[in-house]
Amino acid sequence: MSSHEAVVRVVDDDESIRRSLSGLLRSVGLSVITYGSAQDFLASDRSDTPGCLVLDVHLPGLSGLELQSELAGTDRALPVIFLTGLGDIPMTVRAMKGGAVEFLTKPLDAPALLKAIRHAIEKDLQARTERGKLDEPRRRYDSLTPRERGVMHRVIAGRLSKQIAAEFGTSEATVKEQRAQVMQKMRAETLIALALSAKRLGL
Repeated sequence: MSSHEAVVRVVDDDESIRRSLSGLLRSVGLSVITYGSAQDFLASDRSDTPGCLVLDVHLPGLSGLELQSELAGTDRALPVIFLTGLGDIPMTVRAMKGGAVEFLTKPLDAPALLKAIRHAIEKDLQARTERGKLDEPRRRYDSLTPRERGVMHRVIAGRLSKQIAAEFGTSEATVKEQRAQVMQKMRAETLIALALSAKRLGL
């Protein structure tokens, strides 16, 4: 996956701005899709394509900041570059705290916008690469039974098999068998490898 496959999505209620940005981005080889409102963007059939979101702050209905909040933390979130003709410090702070890449004022400085877009696309590609690295460990973890997950959490916390057995009210032999299943399913040859997998998964 590369920046050449990325799509810049522009959300602005001003048709002249949409046309202008569309022409600018296509002139430098970027793919672009425009929307007249946050609702249009949310209602669109968006493929899971890398890219970024160029978003006007002041939109009819759902505002740009509200759209940013709605997308945050979802698997469809994109790096956001905000545009505004009426910016203020509290608004800028809120946008940046929400993870915005840049906050630009109109009339737009084309080089600054293109630089921000390239940075945002690179940020999205890096994030997707990191998420990809977690896909296989996550599938392995999801294959564990609830009891095996409980054993795994306690093993990486440093508890001995007999301590885990006492906590679960089962035999030490059973815990050792479950522990072996955890190691096999997680493809971890050592406890250090298991702990590293757990850390990558945020456990």
